[in-house]
Amino acid sequence: MFGLGTPELLIIGLALVLMFGARKIPELMRGLGSGIKEFKKASSVEDDDASNKPAMKS
Repeated sequence: MFGLGTPELLIIGLALVLMFGARKIPELMRGLGSGIKEFKKASSVEDDDASNKPAMKS
């Protein structure tokens, strides 16, 4: 996973807890997850719209 081992992930997690606090991290992850979900939804809608449009002739 991107060349990150267990010690590196623990250090990153510890830094997050120190910066944001333990109570704020679930809110941040929830917001990140909903943002990713919206992005995927929007990109799939664009793909569907692009495939339904007829080809333009010049």
